[in-house]
Amino acid sequence: MLGRLLRRGSAPVMPEPDRDMALDDRELRAARGLAVAGDWAAARDIVATAGADWERRGLRLKVLAEAAPQDAGGWLDAWLLDAPDDPIAVTLNAAALSDRAGKARGAAPAAQTSEEQFRSFAELSERSHAEAVRALTLAPDDPMPCTILLGSMFAVRDQRGAFREVLAEARRRDRYNFDAHWTAVNFQCEKWFGSHRAMFDLARETASEAPAGSGVTMLPLFAHLEYAMRQYCWGKVSRDGLINCRRYFQRDDVQRELDACVTKWRSPGPPVHARALVCENWLAVAYALSGRRDECAAVFGRIGPYVASHVWAYFFGSTVGGFVANWKWANRVR
Repeated sequence: MLGRLLRRGSAPVMPEPDRDMALDDRELRAARGLAVAGDWAAARDIVATAGADWERRGLRLKVLAEAAPQDAGGWLDAWLLDAPDDPIAVTLNAAALSDRAGKARGAAPAAQTSEEQFRSFAELSERSHAEAVRALTLAPDDPMPCTILLGSMFAVRDQRGAFREVLAEARRRDRYNFDAHWTAVNFQCEKWFGSHRAMFDLARETASEAPAGSGVTMLPLFAHLEYAMRQYCWGKVSRDGLINCRRYFQRDDVQRELDACVTKWRSPGPPVHARALVCENWLAVAYALSGRRDECAAVFGRIGPYVASHVWAYFFGSTVGGFVANWKWANRVR
């Protein structure tokens, strides 16, 4: 009896899931609050303080872009009126238009997306593309305008021929930039404009060349998640689909590549790059699908409350629901 009580008392406590894109960047959360209240200088300053940490800078731009008002006359418009050629403001405006484009389309497969959604997606992506071209010149070292241009290609058909050129420019600016390569791998996947082979080739090439500790060393793992979703859960999550995904992830060759990615990523020590929690979420999903319970629990211990990837929904129907269910499974909590 006493043993059961002691075990019950030491059970881990489920953290309240946190889906804020700012993740553990508390300074960013505070600056966003000030910006939304009308202080656009706070947005400018939090991006500027990231300096040449392009991954941190990109995260901050994306979070602020999501918070930018859609209606005219908001804090971003006031900033652009005051400083129309400010590279941060122009890049942020391009990112905000890109964010709006993605939301206009939605995340459903093409067959479940309306003509109006596609039209809005294209119109906003074209506007984002034009603003990103301006940002490309105004911010000659920042890879974020390149990432936005890559993102606009999902909707702007006549720009897709420049994919390799834009990716090369992103690499010139920041050789292993996480957001640029993550966007490029998405572009090359079968559900968009490539194939399984093209997706894996780009992910593996990038990971093999990148230094240990870089977030892009985890891109082959992301490619496996995309592959499993496309093959077994495309358009619908089902019990049979999840069983097939588990079988796929438990294959010896997939396990070897998973372990190789993790070893290279973590070998310099605990990752500290801005998107590390995104990679940790991918890893938790992969360990859950692999049935590696204790390792999954350890990853959740590092993740804390941060639900940092939509990939949970690929296999479990809901991003937060998948996170919570697998946290409980990994930690043996009912």
